[in-house]
Amino acid sequence: MRSLIICLGILCCALGMQAQQTALSFNAEGKFKIVQFTDVHYIHNNPKSDISLERIDEVLNAEKPDLVILTGDIIFGKPAEEGFRTVLKLVSDHKVPFAITFGNHDDEQGLSRKELYEIAKGIPYNVTSTTEGLSGVTNFILPIKNKSGKEAAIIYCLDSHAYSGIKGIEGYDYIKFDQVQWYRQKSAAYTQQNGGKPIPSLAFFHIPFPEYNQAAADENAMMIGTRKEKACAPQLNSGLFASMKEMGDIMGVFVGHDHDDDYAVYWKGILLAYGRYSGGDTVYNNLANGARVIELTEGTEGFKTWIHLKDNEIINRISYPADFIKR
Repeated sequence: MRSLIICLGILCCALGMQAQQTALSFNAEGKFKIVQFTDVHYIHNNPKSDISLERIDEVLNAEKPDLVILTGDIIFGKPAEEGFRTVLKLVSDHKVPFAITFGNHDDEQGLSRKELYEIAKGIPYNVTSTTEGLSGVTNFILPIKNKSGKEAAIIYCLDSHAYSGIKGIEGYDYIKFDQVQWYRQKSAAYTQQNGGKPIPSLAFFHIPFPEYNQAAADENAMMIGTRKEKACAPQLNSGLFASMKEMGDIMGVFVGHDHDDDYAVYWKGILLAYGRYSGGDTVYNNLANGARVIELTEGTEGFKTWIHLKDNEIINRISYPADFIKR
């Protein structure tokens, strides 16, 4: 009996590791679908959060994605572990790989980013990882492979931190220089590996960088979606957008943080997009909750994206870059 228990334990561990090491790849039709949930702001056992779980469940049942990314502010109250596990388990129960980036509120509920990350590691289908030595916790890369097993698309996830720690600089923190340099090094390596051609890539994090406001103020920049508030971006700019342009691989950036925005604006060749607020009534919100969906096509330097709402209503369908190129 003891041997049987040990064998079962080893098998369970192996299955758990297999789930967490799931290789992401384009399907037989050459498609790869991502669902972005953001700002769930879940409070455990609070009825005001019920609608957030309902929407997550509904969207996943309808879209059947290849990957889920939760871009921060997953929880907004204590007990932190119970709330965090509830949200991630709901996603995991759909047997879909998922990744997380942290927001400014996640580690305000009694557990640190590192502690929350360790909890996520133990949940089946988690593909979140960390890069030791970098500022923040949720800095990692998710390659998406083609039928030949070669990287055909890259997803960069970054920890956008929380609040400024610099005297005299108020507001939100910025993505640090070591993170920007890490992105540049990884991007350059992928480009070299691909014969000198950048691999089509996307970036996900919580707090928008300052270029979101610059793009929104540009009368020549085409915007699709809702903008009810200014981007609550950091005061300081660490040059991530400039690096993305220099590296030439990023097609789109996807953030959260500002609950009343779900727009996508085409600026300098990159789509700067918000997810759709996915939470309930535990915090301010003036948009019905939902999710953003992104669909990549193998071998194509572009993607489609839309917003998925209650009762499977679809709005703001976009084809990048086709819909933004003036004819």
